[in-house]
Amino acid sequence: MTAPNVAGNVNFTTTTPTPLGSNNSNPQLNLSRSTGPNTPGYNPGSQGITAADEGKYATYLKLFSGEVFKAYEAACIAKGTVQNRTLTNGKSMQFIFTGRMTAEYHTPGTPILGEGNPPLAEKTIVMDDLLVSSAFVYDLDETLAQYSLRSEISKKIGYSLAEAYDKKIFRTIALAAREAHPVTALPGPEPGGSVIRLGDNNAYNAQALVDAFFEAASILDEKNVPREGRVAVLAPRQYYALISQVSTNILNRFFGADQGNMNSGEGLYEIAGIQIKRSNNLPFLLQGTGAAGVVESVDGENNFYGGDFTNHAGLIYAKDAAGVLTAIGPSVQTTGADVRAMYQGDLIIGRLAMGAGTLNPACAIELQAAD
Repeated sequence: MTAPNVAGNVNFTTTTPTPLGSNNSNPQLNLSRSTGPNTPGYNPGSQGITAADEGKYATYLKLFSGEVFKAYEAACIAKGTVQNRTLTNGKSMQFIFTGRMTAEYHTPGTPILGEGNPPLAEKTIVMDDLLVSSAFVYDLDETLAQYSLRSEISKKIGYSLAEAYDKKIFRTIALAAREAHPVTALPGPEPGGSVIRLGDNNAYNAQALVDAFFEAASILDEKNVPREGRVAVLAPRQYYALISQVSTNILNRFFGADQGNMNSGEGLYEIAGIQIKRSNNLPFLLQGTGAAGVVESVDGENNFYGGDFTNHAGLIYAKDAAGVLTAIGPSVQTTGADVRAMYQGDLIIGRLAMGAGTLNPACAIELQAAD
């Protein structure tokens, strides 16, 4: 099998922001703004009810919040694989890039003035609007007492927030792979992102994927990207193709006979030192709603996530490829007793405020199903 063609340091101009959304049928993830109460008192018990009732509702909210957070943590693939910062008392954060420095011989009698400072560049990431996922639970006093329904609602809210988080991060990393490095001054320019082309209709070709992993490892080594923390994210069918198509022995080839098994479909953890994850939230062969399938923006996005993902077939990256700002982590709010009495139920809101942007493009590689 011929190794995939590689276009190193590819620099694509990206000016169109992208939406969040389903990578299968509809690329738009409709962002809904909260229309409920926006004042203090988001607690499950308030004036006008007994202490016993207040304690009961407080217990419900604590359980609900905990399950939302656990579901979010379990479903979020990208969290921890990129740079994370917490933002307080501000709307944006700046990241500084430094280029290479040079060494030179000293001439006797010549003062050393420290004039060889590395070239600098700056990148700003701003917060997107508040992301919410909500559900109205009718007759809370009776319904939330049924563990199965409460658990199901909490999981769905957590999953929806994790899905939105991952989609932003993965599209940001794909854009980083298409960028030049922001430091262009001498002795640079610094290396930019890279695109590995698997070939037309090779998105599920296991041998092409394996070759791409080793090519990606070589590219990252040549750019002096640390070996620790390298991650690949593939679509589920690509992951299982790696297990089933490569002479049925890819598990043994990389891990020995006691690692993983064909029955469970698990055990393929890394290739060429690159940890493998699988996710439905990649912009995998995604057809957007814009001209020529370009993914367009939705209201609420204050960073650029957009572009043409019609050939996108996976990511290989290191931690510095993208940065994430979080102002409000995954949390839960619920309406008080007055609303509960009026509507005979409770509005439960899961919320997340974050923003993402490209950082060091040298750390990002995009796989494309194209020649």
